[in-house]
Amino acid sequence: MRIKEKKIIQIKNLNFKYGDTKVLENINFEVEKGDFLGLVGPNGSGKTTLLRLILGLNKSEKGTIKILGKNIKEFKDWQKIGYVPQKATNIDQTFPATVKEIIETGTTKKTTNENITKTLETVNMSPYIKRKIGALSGGQQQRVFIARALLKKPELLILDEPTTGIDKESRKSFYELLNKLNKKGITIILVSHDTGTITKHVNKVACLNKTLYFHGTHEEFCAHETGKTPQNYHLLNHEH
Repeated sequence: MRIKEKKIIQIKNLNFKYGDTKVLENINFEVEKGDFLGLVGPNGSGKTTLLRLILGLNKSEKGTIKILGKNIKEFKDWQKIGYVPQKATNIDQTFPATVKEIIETGTTKKTTNENITKTLETVNMSPYIKRKIGALSGGQQQRVFIARALLKKPELLILDEPTTGIDKESRKSFYELLNKLNKKGITIILVSHDTGTITKHVNKVACLNKTLYFHGTHEEFCAHETGKTPQNYHLLNHEH
């Protein structure tokens, strides 16, 4: 019986640029099984680019990325990675698809109504299965897209700026949902520029602005210069 890989993601000496513009420089960090990692940094810091590299959507200039112990070039088990992209909830109110139809687009396999209903129950959205996605609130739409990502039973769930445009009350229940999923064994990477909010919910923090300024536990982050006060977060905004 194969021992399950404890390291979900391993990144070493990762560099990336668009043309002549350096976006990421010498990134080194790991995500372990069971982590709830907050990846924070200002707009333009390279957070989304890093996600695209992890998801194999961009190719690194130099450095290595391993997913579940395999080099990304050989990695094939993409169903183990769930992804909710930025602005997933930016849907026209007249968009005709139902919640069920949106969920079904998350897998290439034929899935049963029972599986869809169970997945929607996980995010407290099963009563809305026949509702048009455009008729839901931003918070409800976000839960539907998480359900879509969960349908494949991923080991890792990646969310890029998931609370943009969602009201305060919906954000609170949203973070409670992520905590529940994490306790069930799903490793989570949550990307945000709102360090003050997400660092209250995660157990690991990585601070990015082209380079990685900090990576450690929530307690270490709070004791670190960057995390002592919200004002110090602007340390991440300077150029090197």
